[in-house]
Amino acid sequence: MRRLRRMLDPIVHPVLGRRLPPELRADRVGRLAEAFADGVEDPAFASLLERIDDSPIHPSNHVTIYTHGDDAFAAMSEALRAAREEILLESYILRDDSVGRRFLDLLGAAVQRGVTVRVLADAVGSFETRRAFWREMADHGIERRLFHPLFGNLWNQVFRDHRKILVVDRKIGFTGGMNISEDYGSFSRSRRKGGPWRDTHVRVTGPAVWEMAVVFSEGWGRTGGDPLKIPPLALPHHPEPGVGILVLDSRPFRGHHESASVLTAIAGAARRTLWITNAYFAPGRSAVRELGAAARRGVDVRLLLPGKTDAPLVRYASHGIYADLLAAGVRIFEYQPEILHAKSLVTDGHLSLVGSSNLDFRSFFFNAECNLVIFCPDSARTLEQAFAKDLARSEEILPKSWNRRPIGEKLRDGLARWLAPAL
Repeated sequence: MRRLRRMLDPIVHPVLGRRLPPELRADRVGRLAEAFADGVEDPAFASLLERIDDSPIHPSNHVTIYTHGDDAFAAMSEALRAAREEILLESYILRDDSVGRRFLDLLGAAVQRGVTVRVLADAVGSFETRRAFWREMADHGIERRLFHPLFGNLWNQVFRDHRKILVVDRKIGFTGGMNISEDYGSFSRSRRKGGPWRDTHVRVTGPAVWEMAVVFSEGWGRTGGDPLKIPPLALPHHPEPGVGILVLDSRPFRGHHESASVLTAIAGAARRTLWITNAYFAPGRSAVRELGAAARRGVDVRLLLPGKTDAPLVRYASHGIYADLLAAGVRIFEYQPEILHAKSLVTDGHLSLVGSSNLDFRSFFFNAECNLVIFCPDSARTLEQAFAKDLARSEEILPKSWNRRPIGEKLRDGLARWLAPAL
């Protein structure tokens, strides 16, 4: 009982400096997960994830999934209009465009109602946002901070805040891949060239929102913001109906190894399907091996990756590992209509993951990230349906034609793959 109570104190987990036990590390935990008779539905699997992350799976949550920016922004706006005590907004990119302006108006109106509003944005991600926008925030009475300003400590410049979190009154939370930007849709009828980006976001109510506030408080404190007063989360004797959620967060030197082990455990426990959507796919060799191992066990492993991108070098780096994945039986699809920015996973119609982490070196070494592991068949079904719809608008990469690519493309992709840790 003492350990469970400690986990419900307002402290981010895993704690800074924690070392994973050898059997839970990414190079071993997949074999452990393979032994569970019922895969990701096995109660022992949920316990394994709690051991890996040293965090609880919060019960009694309710989840809504959005795959269109306009729908996600409308839900976030509704929550902002209903705020009565506090708004916490953290975003890698916060732009001075029609979406950013709408949020600024809603946040300013909340301050006028007596709501405390705190906004945290990454200095690099929000580099194009004019200083006048931040001054306007201050004029509205909004507390705002920039994560690792460009002219601060040079050592910190490689470390960025890539989270996307909105917490309203510590009762409603949003996270996923969407920044505050017109890239994902617009409140106006205008559209950016090429159409709105395809992304995924989630709305959550329940105990997991408390931990999302704790995660926000970490970034806020690292930028010099006043500490947030977050009381311990009361543990209910009889949990109400709802779904279990593990808040899988990380920042440099904390949580990255745990995140990698959780993903490895999911791949190891998968029995039927492992469908992954990812925007910037340039993983390490161990991840490639785990995906290949799942495919060789007979799991239907599919990767939905961008056919169009705002980061060509990362796309070339992912091309550099296609041959290995295809040889192992992994199916690869490239999304064609517009830029794919989503980061999600669904397996065996039971478990889903939605958040901000890409499968690249930056997300697992240099970035602060936030993801939700969701134990819910309904959420899994929603993501499976979205995945199937996206596949219908994608082109499959076939081994025979892929291996016949011109030698110049192969050399380019091999070089980009070699540079992947620096991208």
